[in-house]
Amino acid sequence: MESRDNQLLKMRSDIASAKITSNMSSDESFQNKTLRPVIKLQHPLLLAAFKNYVTKHKNVFYGLSVEKKLDYIENAIHKDMKFRNSLKGIVIGQFTLEEFDCYIQNSSALNKRMMNIVKERLKDNLLYFDKISLLIEQE
Repeated sequence: MESRDNQLLKMRSDIASAKITSNMSSDESFQNKTLRPVIKLQHPLLLAAFKNYVTKHKNVFYGLSVEKKLDYIENAIHKDMKFRNSLKGIVIGQFTLEEFDCYIQNSSALNKRMMNIVKERLKDNLLYFDKISLLIEQE
C-alpha cells in the first residue's frame, strides 16, 4: 500500500513559475515547493469555503462594488480568525509529515505567506463569484 505522503505528492501539479533556487530563503522555498502546489490543488475547496462564508454573512458580498469586494476578501481573511483558521486547515491538511515538520518550525511567517496566496487567489476569482451572484438573483 502506498504511503499517505506519496499519495499527497502525486496529486499536486507542478507550477512552472514556482522556481526553487539555492539562494532562496527556507520560507520562500517552502512557499514554492509546498504552499503553491497545495493551494492550487485545494483551489476549488477554497472557493467553496469562501462562497459558504459569504452565504453565512447574508450574501452582502454580492451587492458590493469590485473595490469593496476586494476589501471584503481582505477583511474576511485577516480579521475573521475562525474563517482564517478554516482556510489554514484546508491547506495544512494536505502537507506531508516532513512538510508539516518544516511548517511548524516557522508557522507564523509561513501562515502569512499562505494567507497572502489564498487571498490573491480569491481576489483573482471575482468573476467566479459574480456568476454565483447572477444565479442567486435568478432564483
